[in-house]
Amino acid sequence: MDRIDVVLEEFFAPAAPRDLSSRILGGLRARRAELEVLADRFRIEATERGVVRLRPGRGNHGGSRRARAHAERARQELREYLAGRRTFFTVAVDLAGVADFQARVLAEALRIPFGEVSSYAALARRVGHPRAARAVGNALGANPVPVIVPCHRIIRGDGTWGHYAFGGEMKTRLLRLERSTPTLIGCTSTRIVCRRGCAHEQRVAETNRVVFASVGDAAGVGYRPCRVCRPSPAA
Repeated sequence: MDRIDVVLEEFFAPAAPRDLSSRILGGLRARRAELEVLADRFRIEATERGVVRLRPGRGNHGGSRRARAHAERARQELREYLAGRRTFFTVAVDLAGVADFQARVLAEALRIPFGEVSSYAALARRVGHPRAARAVGNALGANPVPVIVPCHRIIRGDGTWGHYAFGGEMKTRLLRLERSTPTLIGCTSTRIVCRRGCAHEQRVAETNRVVFASVGDAAGVGYRPCRVCRPSPAA
């Protein structure tokens, strides 16, 4: 084999470094650790009905024991989400003070699956106002509970990010986190598949974990959906 053959072989079939996988996983864990600490840089306000506001700051704010419990649960779930250990929120949200149009927009934003995106125009059509993409953007921009109500999953029709309350860099990091976090985890001993963050999933031993791309894939090899977190067939 002459030199040109060697060069072509190296170019088209490069050998991966032996530690490439560990380096990639290590970098991913480091980025998630950086995000996880951000959970303590939010001020969380709650009522007895649920979380009413999430904004930059420190500490929890809630008058009653139940309100404080909502705030504490929100912070714990934020930590898990930002660390890539949760794909959905269960903490109650109190949107009683939000105007009707904005409430409908936020409700539709909640329907966008983890790891996916939609557009302002598509959201406007779903709330019955197809020409109100700008109004939808304004409603999302005033979202009182970002991240928990995932307005970061809505982008412009041309693929650009658009406005985000915590800035474009944060929006990028959240979407990148979601794209790199497995959504469904199966347990090889119980043959049950859960959404990432389910209480049952969190108890599964590392040696018994298996990742699935969809509920259909899991069902195809004999797994059944968890009755607690109820993963969607579309997931």
